[in-house]
Order: sequence, then C-alpha cells, then structure tokens
Amino acid sequence: MDVKEAIEKRRAYRALERVDIDDDTLDELIHAIQFTPSCFNNQPWNYVFVRDSEILEKMKDVMSKGNEWTFRASMIAAVFSKKDDDCVVKGREYHLFDAGQANGFMILRATELGLIAHPIAGFSEKKVKDVLGIPDEYTVITLVIFGLHSDEPEKILEGKTLKTEKERPERKKVEEFVHFDRY
Repeated sequence: MDVKEAIEKRRAYRALERVDIDDDTLDELIHAIQFTPSCFNNQPWNYVFVRDSEILEKMKDVMSKGNEWTFRASMIAAVFSKKDDDCVVKGREYHLFDAGQANGFMILRATELGLIAHPIAGFSEKKVKDVLGIPDEYTVITLVIFGLHSDEPEKILEGKTLKTEKERPERKKVEEFVHFDRY
C-alpha cells in the first residue's frame, strides 16, 4: 500500500474487534512516530501505549458518554506534550501541531498494517493522567483507539454511527478550504 492509498483507506471506524497488537506491530507504529518532522527537531510528543487488559479496563472510566465503543479497544495510545518542549513563535504553540503530525504518521502506518487507529477527544484528561501517571504539566491531546474493523457493525452500532460506519461521511469540496493567492 502506498501513502495515497493509506490516506484514502483510513477511516475512523467505531465497530471494532479485538486483535493482538504484538511487539513488532507496536515497533512499526513507534518507528513512524520517531521519523515525524517537528519544529527544530524537538520531537515534543509523548505516548503511553496501553495493551494490558487491567489498565484497558480502567481506561473505560476516562471515556465520555457516547464513547462506549472504545471499550472494545485492543490498544489505546495516550498522546501528550507540553508547550515548554517545543517552539513557541509569536504565541503559536508548535507542540500541538508536531504531536498532531506524529499521530498522522502513526495512523497512516496503522492503516497500512490493517488496523483502525481512531483518535478521540471525548475523555477526561484528569482521569487519563491519574490512570496512566502522566504529570500535570502535560496536555493530553488525544487518545488513539486501536483495533480491527468489524465485518458486522450492525451487531455493535446503531443509528447515525452505523450509517457513517457503512458510508464514508461526505468530505468538504476542495473549493471550501483551498484558496489561491488570497483568502
């Protein structure tokens, strides 16, 4: 699979099945993160990869209502960084951008490996920090939920989420977000 195909194939599916994410697969994901560009090569991102079943069980308590689908995660990656670890240029905090790029690289590699890697915002940052021992000075930017896509989403989801599972949600037209020479 080339990058273009991984970009087009990547989906934020919610109907997950558990899969063993072995050390070799995890090493591939970490390798993708390691080679992500960052401001002055600061590499401000930090990850806690959770595969242990007891800790995955505790992570259920950090999720917001509506994110119960995450309970079928095979692995969860907590992504965090702090402003002081990266460039700040005229008030722009690059640690957020750089961690986002690292996630993009990791997600594309996960797609290439046949995994679903679905980043979410619906969680309690305080609870994540408590469960995973992440120091207060860090910002937990996202949790990335990993698993295999289920062949039978109708057994897991319903309503709008089932519809978006079966059909890719409409993307904005290029004209809505691309501008040339001026906004």
